[in-house]
Amino acid sequence: MAKPPPPHVAAWLARLTPIGPVRARAMFGGWGIYCEDVMFALIAGEELFFKVDAETEPQFAAAGSTPFVYHGKGTPVRMSYWRCPAAAVDDLAVFETFARLGVEAARRKGRLARKRR
Repeated sequence: MAKPPPPHVAAWLARLTPIGPVRARAMFGGWGIYCEDVMFALIAGEELFFKVDAETEPQFAAAGSTPFVYHGKGTPVRMSYWRCPAAAVDDLAVFETFARLGVEAARRKGRLARKRR
């Protein structure tokens, strides 16, 4: 049986419903957020991070976002997920735009991985 998400995760999921069916899965002390079976976001603590790639990272950087970094074996590890920009938190249209960028980046990564097989 899947672990039900805590209230802060459920609140992020509710905000994400305009992009399509979304679900959360507990992982590594945080939550992976999926749309159509691609993980396009993660929640660490109470913060939301969207998947980025070379095409979308500049848009996140221009919005003042920063990457998700964790400390693994004593060294910082930068992930390809960037914090939900502050402007997107208060503006649902901007939020949806960045969420869709996350989905698109995740789908591109999935297509590249399939091509490499």
